[in-house]
Amino acid sequence: MSDMVESIRRACLALPEVSERLSHGTPTWFVRGKKSFATVWPDGHHQDEFPHLWCAAPTGAAGELVAADPRTYFRPPYVGGRGWVGVRLDSGIDEAELAEVLQDAYRSVASATLVARLDGR
Repeated sequence: MSDMVESIRRACLALPEVSERLSHGTPTWFVRGKKSFATVWPDGHHQDEFPHLWCAAPTGAAGELVAADPRTYFRPPYVGGRGWVGVRLDSGIDEAELAEVLQDAYRSVASATLVARLDGR
């Protein structure tokens, strides 16, 4: 699982003005040090005793992802009601799909200026 956490870390830190720090005892990524967009729970959290990620999602995307692939995606506690999505890391999700989910999470919370920087690459 440490490889998956490292993949998440690389994908997040490659985005403009992203930093990492612990939040609730687990790695969390923030835009400009303020707005979180992803949190990884490598050992599970509460009733979800499997490695997973919580991340922001564009409006309506969380429901679509869960409906399309409930083996990989789920509604996480606390933040699921705000449109965030849970991603099971033991489901076989590949790094490319995971990177796309993280970019979408970033786009959901980053300013238009930062999104433009991302798109300008």
